[in-house]
Amino acid sequence: MEVRTTTKGRELAVSLRGELDHHAARDAVTAIERAAEAALPSKLTLDFSGVTFMDSSGIAVAMRAMRRMAALGGMTALVNVPPQAKKVFDAAGIVCRAKEETT
Repeated sequence: MEVRTTTKGRELAVSLRGELDHHAARDAVTAIERAAEAALPSKLTLDFSGVTFMDSSGIAVAMRAMRRMAALGGMTALVNVPPQAKKVFDAAGIVCRAKEETT
C-alpha cells in the first residue's frame, strides 16, 4: 500500500494505491494520522482511485480518519472509490463517491 499526501492551505489530500487489507491498514492509518497532525487540516480527502482491493480493514482506516478530522473540527470526503471497495463501504453505511460519479 502506497500512501501519498498533498497539502494545500488547510486541505489535506491522501491518495491510496494498492491493496488495503489488514496488512496495509496499520501503515495507512499511521501515515494519515501523521499527515493530519502536521497539516491540522479543516478538510481531508481520501482518494481511493488507486485501491485495487479493499476488505473491512479499509472501513477502519476511513473511520479513524473521520474521527481524527471530527476531533480537529473538520470534515472528511471519500472519493474515487472503485466498485469493489464501494460495496464494502455501502455494507457499513459509509457514504462515499464512486469512481464513475466523479469527473
